[in-house]
Amino acid sequence: MATQDDVRRIALSLPGAEEADDRFAFQVLVKDKPKGFTWVWLERIDPKKARIPNPRFLGVRTSSVAERDLMIAAEPRIFFTEPHYNGYPAVLVRLEEIPMAQLEVILVEGWRHVAPRELSALVE
Repeated sequence: MATQDDVRRIALSLPGAEEADDRFAFQVLVKDKPKGFTWVWLERIDPKKARIPNPRFLGVRTSSVAERDLMIAAEPRIFFTEPHYNGYPAVLVRLEEIPMAQLEVILVEGWRHVAPRELSALVE
């Protein structure tokens, strides 16, 4: 079972990655603007109230909505989405279900989708 500590360790090992100040999220600066590649899922419990961080789940950037949909179709036990992400290239991940090696792969790929080329070239 993966944890937020595992996510933090993997995310911060990537060049240029930094943790957001205000919540559990990781980003890379691109032209002085933060671009997120992974974050805690903010779940809507009550439609009339603010979303609540759910540390058991993680949002991760994907290359496209089509890639996200393929990931969900291939492994629905691990990956899912919700209406909030309609049209947005990101997948939600059940941390308790994802193997550590697979977590590392999707975090690196999420980072690659937002990192500048000069940083991306530093990671095989």
